[in-house]
Amino acid sequence: MTTGFFSHPDCLLHEMGEWHPECPARLQAIEDQLIASRIDTLIERDDSAPLADEAALLRVHTQAHIDFLRNLSPKEGYAAIDPDTSMNPHTWQAALRAAGAALAATDAVIAGRYENAFCSIRPPGHHAEPARAMGFCFFNNVAIAARHALQVHGLERVAIIDFDVHHGNGTEAAFAGDPSVLMCSFFQHPFYPYSGTEHPMPNMVNVPIAARTRGMEVREAIDLLWLPRLEAFRPEMLFVSAGFDAHREDDLGNMGLVEDDFAWITEQVRAVAQRHAKGRIVSCLEGGYNLSALGRSVVAHLRALADI
Repeated sequence: MTTGFFSHPDCLLHEMGEWHPECPARLQAIEDQLIASRIDTLIERDDSAPLADEAALLRVHTQAHIDFLRNLSPKEGYAAIDPDTSMNPHTWQAALRAAGAALAATDAVIAGRYENAFCSIRPPGHHAEPARAMGFCFFNNVAIAARHALQVHGLERVAIIDFDVHHGNGTEAAFAGDPSVLMCSFFQHPFYPYSGTEHPMPNMVNVPIAARTRGMEVREAIDLLWLPRLEAFRPEMLFVSAGFDAHREDDLGNMGLVEDDFAWITEQVRAVAQRHAKGRIVSCLEGGYNLSALGRSVVAHLRALADI
């Protein structure tokens, strides 16, 4: 079976100003590296992501949050949510399309069309809390997809892996205390959004990492702290918040990972999925703002997912 690659042109239309690092060029950099690495023909593209419907959003987000974003959506210019997060006239549709891609990938992987899938989407999602948009994020794509797997497809246990340099506070808020979800993450600490270290619930495996930490130390932490919990949990499907801003070339973080580290992490996740989850993984793009490092890291991630 192949690896699916989900994206949609609408994801290029959301932008928050020429100065903003979370920009459409991120997806274009990934496309360029797919071509340069010659793996674009070895994965199966799917650009037909639907718009996520309100029922899917409500499995994670409040009605008030959905209504707030819908009503805030501007007809022109920008509508600010916080100093780093704003909507342009296309943001609402792009956010629905990003969540829709994660849902479509989940359906396709569970149906057996692909063994696993990567969603090259934006805006990202893991900072979006059930009732709050923040940190470049509007709807929590991975959380919406995980809830879909549980409530629509009837899975009993799913795991969420988050290797973004920032803590996935929104995902933790959505699932803290939920025994059907195990979330494993590492994140630079202390660092935005300054969460994840105060009395996490038992289903949260949060690993704060100091700035300038390199790959071997992160790999050791994953070996010791993530993998035993994942083995004991035996997830039926795995979801990945794939942020690549822990790369040593990324100015929005201060960690020291390189492409081989992201490949190694992905290989560990894939091995868990093969043992317990029929290989089922859906990975969604989160951070990663140095365009060259982002493109190279996504290629490494895809090579490991597709075992090529």
